[in-house]
Amino acid sequence: MPKRKGRPVLHAATVLVLLTGSAFLTFELRKDEEAKVPAVQAVTDRPDLENSGKATGKQTWERLNNPTRSVLRGENGDILATFTDGARTATLRGPSRTFTEPANTQSRVVTQDWVRLMPEAWRKGAEKEKWFKDWFKEFYGSEADDIFAIAFQYVDGAPVKKDDEGVPYAGDAVFGPFKDDGVDRLEQNDFYDYLGINYTFRDGSTMQARKERYRALDCSGFMRMIWGYRARYPLMASNTSGDGLPRSADGMARSKVGVDILKLSGPAPWYTRPKNIDVVQPGDLLFFKMDHRTGNHLDHVALYLGVDTDGHRVFISSRKEVNGPTMGDKGGASRIDGNGFYAGLLRSAKRL
Repeated sequence: MPKRKGRPVLHAATVLVLLTGSAFLTFELRKDEEAKVPAVQAVTDRPDLENSGKATGKQTWERLNNPTRSVLRGENGDILATFTDGARTATLRGPSRTFTEPANTQSRVVTQDWVRLMPEAWRKGAEKEKWFKDWFKEFYGSEADDIFAIAFQYVDGAPVKKDDEGVPYAGDAVFGPFKDDGVDRLEQNDFYDYLGINYTFRDGSTMQARKERYRALDCSGFMRMIWGYRARYPLMASNTSGDGLPRSADGMARSKVGVDILKLSGPAPWYTRPKNIDVVQPGDLLFFKMDHRTGNHLDHVALYLGVDTDGHRVFISSRKEVNGPTMGDKGGASRIDGNGFYAGLLRSAKRL
């Protein structure tokens, strides 16, 4: 009796079905895995993202979380720029610079970060929009004064710079004049006091410069000078009048402007020190709770510079102990890592 030949055919058909099913399953799994990978957009050789040949080679956009942001990477994977959703602050990679203050600290910040203010807040896909392409083409690789350069134009010994009307808009600033006790210094010294001119805000209110506070900037006044008067970020006349960056450190920390990077948490009035400070990037505003006399208010604000050559996270702020802007150690090291005075009193951070 001849052997039946149906089984090999059936076996072949079964294998074919299994292989087909396996291929389909593999394809579905691959699609599922690809769906989990952040979208990357190649912008290789796009002239609208180049600046005088300084942004050459393959570049890719990548979306990241915590906080939600877009980063531009170079062909070797290095981050060339960072843009955070809801913030106008951009951190661009550029020529290396060194920031020091030998009179008050041995700390040295050597950085390739250039912090700039974009004309609009970042949003997903903004890299395709004309306003951004024009802005990026102008400022990527530019050595025009950025936020850091502006900040150091007010430290001890900084030379005076005047505008076309002869108003000194930069130069060595003090924190404020002494109080009657001759020990403590007066606060509430804003940028218009430093300038010595009356200033009308966008809401129509005019603030009068006080002669005795000429060339003075308290901690929040220093930030308002840098970001507002110089970089043109909108400013409020007070903590409640108008829109933009509020007058005080507490007002800034609690305002809706920008993006909260380290959120204020814990019970008042001292709140809780943030556990993870790795999410802070150069250009962020740092807020501290230092004085029991101010109740629930946060009472100091600083500008984060980045990591110094000793591996510490360093900031610059206007302080009473030095009588002006400093990244120094007098009154406490200007660091947010470790267990120092300011590190222990850090409470929140914001990206404008």
